[in-house]
Amino acid sequence: MRSAPECRDAVAAAVTTLESAVSRLRQAYGDTLGVRRLTSDVARLATDLEELGEPEPGRRGRIDGPLESIPDTPYDPSMWAGAEDEGLGAPDRHAP
Repeated sequence: MRSAPECRDAVAAAVTTLESAVSRLRQAYGDTLGVRRLTSDVARLATDLEELGEPEPGRRGRIDGPLESIPDTPYDPSMWAGAEDEGLGAPDRHAP
């Protein structure tokens, strides 16, 4: 198992590779909205990685508290009565 600094270095190398790939996309596609969003996303990844800092001592992938078991049995259908489908909106409305 890799240490936290080794993992962080591996992710940093991957982000650098991704930055290079997005740069090549910019050359091929120009300054499009999609390329600008990708550039922003990759920059945010790099910033988030820098902000991680050092892991807390003794935190090696430990989850705090007990794991919660979720049964495989189906949920009661009445639980969903009147709920909207996420992303689809209410049945009596439509997107503009």
